[in-house]
Amino acid sequence: MGNVAKRPTGKWRARYRDADGKEHSQHFARKADADRWLTAQESAVLRGDHVSPNAGRAPFAEVAERWRALQVSRPRTLEIRDNALKHQILPAFGNRQVGSIRKADVRRFVAELNGRYAAQTVRSIMTTLSLILDSAIEDQLIVKNPCDGVALPKLGREEVAPLTVEQVYALADAIEPRFAAAVVALAGSGLRIGELLGLDPHRVDFLRGMIRVDRQRLQSGSFGPPKTAASVRTVPVGRLVTDALAAHLAAYPSSDILFTDDDGEPLLYRRWRSAWERACRAAGVQAGTHDLRHFYASALISGGASVKQVQRMLGHSSAAITLNIYAHLWPGDDDRARTVIDSALRRPATAPASDATAPAADSCGLFADREAL
Repeated sequence: MGNVAKRPTGKWRARYRDADGKEHSQHFARKADADRWLTAQESAVLRGDHVSPNAGRAPFAEVAERWRALQVSRPRTLEIRDNALKHQILPAFGNRQVGSIRKADVRRFVAELNGRYAAQTVRSIMTTLSLILDSAIEDQLIVKNPCDGVALPKLGREEVAPLTVEQVYALADAIEPRFAAAVVALAGSGLRIGELLGLDPHRVDFLRGMIRVDRQRLQSGSFGPPKTAASVRTVPVGRLVTDALAAHLAAYPSSDILFTDDDGEPLLYRRWRSAWERACRAAGVQAGTHDLRHFYASALISGGASVKQVQRMLGHSSAAITLNIYAHLWPGDDDRARTVIDSALRRPATAPASDATAPAADSCGLFADREAL
């Protein structure tokens, strides 16, 4: 049992022992505050979620590093979390004691991020921060996660507006010649840029018109598995794509990697992004590399591909993801609905209408123009 006693200084000292028998104490100016604190600490000991009053003094940077070292995830996920930790989270909280981080601090952090990054990026960064603080709870360093209840920016629901074929070729013509085939390949295969940068000539079957996707190049420059298990796939491509890739290899020979930079080294994200942004400015097109993937999806849909076919070709992990992005592109839903209703309402040809048998609704003109129905 703990106790509260008045000290010679006039302050009140509350003392108790935790489940391991270690003594903890804290001083208060008022006895009521000491009693309240002692009750809270003893209740936590009984519940089994007691946190030492001194535990929160652990440096956040050390807590984050311990968490990072124990992560087991896909290489791309680890890369995203490492980037968030290095470039956003540690600069904001690295010098703080983990127990000193309050919800107000997290709200200010979100507000700063929201002014610099897209909503999805802010949410990704906050996921990493919240996971680190959850680990601090598990290690009994803090009682609550200050990220809980903090409002995050809402994701936009803007409909994808695919590039036109004219825009695709304007970009292919405007980009540096050694990357022109990459524009055509991305638009004609739906590959993610990391998947394209991970290709070597052996993963392209020029005779059968197939591209095997089983790895991607990460931003770090190393190779890793594709985004999800469903992203491992074989994509059929047309002659325009295989011819463009064959011409590219003839102009820029390489047996190790399909696309290289000016020095013959594997093409990396930074070099590609620089070339792409210049091409967009030259062509007068506002687009990201991912818009070429949207072009591919829209072409499949306009050609009559089903949701499952588009899902498989794009390597989405579920049809729900495909529909969430591209549902508005499937044509003719309204027209099909009209056709179905017209067919259901059409009067049978074997039962010609007569004044005696005509439906009462005919007086309102519902069946007045049968040919139109």
